[in-house]
Amino acid sequence: MTSFDRATNLARLADETFDVLVVGGGITGAGVAVDAAVRGLRVALVERDDFASGTSSKSSKLVHGGLRYLQQREFRLVYEALHERQRLLRNAPHLVRVLPFLIPLFGRGAANKALARLYSTALWQYDLTGGARLGKLHERISIEDARGHMPTLDTSKLGAAFLYYDAQADDARLTLAIARTAADHGAVLVNHCGVTSLTRGDGGRIDGAVLADGTQVRAAVVVNAAGVWSDDVRSLAEGVHPNSIRPAKGVHLTVPWDKVRCDIAAVLPVRKDHRSIFVVPWGDRVYVGTTDTDYDGPLEDPVCTPEDVEYVLGAINAVIDSPLKPTDVLGTWAGLRPLVKDATSARTADLSRRHRVGVDAAGLVTVTGGKLTTYRKMAADTVDAIERSLGRRRLFGSGSRTERLHLHGGDGVDAAKLDHLGRRYGSDGRVIRALVDEDPDLGQPLVPSLPYVRAEALYAVRDEMATTLEDVLSRRTRALLLGRDAAARAAADVAALIAPELGWSAAETAAQVDDFRRRVAAERDAAGLPETALDASIGA
Repeated sequence: MTSFDRATNLARLADETFDVLVVGGGITGAGVAVDAAVRGLRVALVERDDFASGTSSKSSKLVHGGLRYLQQREFRLVYEALHERQRLLRNAPHLVRVLPFLIPLFGRGAANKALARLYSTALWQYDLTGGARLGKLHERISIEDARGHMPTLDTSKLGAAFLYYDAQADDARLTLAIARTAADHGAVLVNHCGVTSLTRGDGGRIDGAVLADGTQVRAAVVVNAAGVWSDDVRSLAEGVHPNSIRPAKGVHLTVPWDKVRCDIAAVLPVRKDHRSIFVVPWGDRVYVGTTDTDYDGPLEDPVCTPEDVEYVLGAINAVIDSPLKPTDVLGTWAGLRPLVKDATSARTADLSRRHRVGVDAAGLVTVTGGKLTTYRKMAADTVDAIERSLGRRRLFGSGSRTERLHLHGGDGVDAAKLDHLGRRYGSDGRVIRALVDEDPDLGQPLVPSLPYVRAEALYAVRDEMATTLEDVLSRRTRALLLGRDAAARAAADVAALIAPELGWSAAETAAQVDDFRRRVAAERDAAGLPETALDASIGA
């Protein structure tokens, strides 16, 4: 086993030679690191920002097959994703949970009956493609039952309703668990450590990379798993920007649970563009999204705009009886899907979510596309390509050994008995409970109105390689997403708590607080939203 300690791993990057260097610490890169390490390869991974700081912390947080992909006749993708969903439920029982979904259909008469038949057919296809692996089939439910699951639905417009099942996970926590699993199997991982150039050996073959601090990492194969930034990494190898990625922006809004009061998730139609949005409960919050629009702005820190807010609120307000207002929005997030360009698709919503693995003439392995749910299959295909590049031959079958590999914290966990810490850390929750037992003050809320406790921030910097205030409040906890203004108000207290652990001076501590508060203000202002004066109650 290796340490999940940043200083130790930085030294190892400089001192050791690796079989594989992965560039990118999102869920795809972390998955590649796990698969390669479990096969016995010597693995390093570097991430320019923080683990999951890009798309992998800004998704819809659903582990699903993608019901709408059936409409695009992507049957193989749906089958594959539903198969991977089952593996995640088994391998990460502390992080992934089954979630029922309500599909309300609006309208009356013959048109509604025809629509209900179409949905019934699609849901049967979903069950047969793999949805039924959960042991539950979809069902048509009564209007009264639909209203029972989401009392704010406007039943005057409701003509039919269905129930089906998928799964949910905190994407950032899942990515971190995968990264720590790679470390458990010997991989060397470092965040906040970007690549500035690629090195070449005999014959011009890529044999490593130079990091921003000047460190040279030696590796037989370099893997480009940089998501929406993968073209930037390819340009280091090719000398020109390949322009192969078509980013699609997805936006979500967080509102108090008592404004929607759904006990399960819902899929709501957006009539003006024939898409759907998700309404998903998350503790005492509900998040609503996503959009799917072309994006040509800066790849770093895409933001939610007033138009995004109007679209999402308009979609949900069209079908509920108590409209949501901009003052109800407690948090927002915007992520970019790294979709592979296709000249035949006019809309990003129509682009395939399948992944691609390629190897260029200099040996750079690039994996692009895909989706959160299928990260493990993406990783397995990528490591197959790595082994071919290394000249390793297998005697039989697939080389991947991750189908039944428990992710970090998930071994021996009974999902039915998990509390807040268990659902976030699995078996590692005992470490945080011990901190609270030693100092009960660490059991107090980290951010008022949110369920995180102060001990979680200490654990984040001691054991999870969090190095900035944003790492703690945005990804190790999800305070920024669930209560942006509450997190900003608590920033100084959180920074004072973790400063001694990270060796920050008073000036650095103040700078971390200022940077975080500026980020919150910038996100809020970009979306045209007001500051929330009061925090929603935990018990709402």
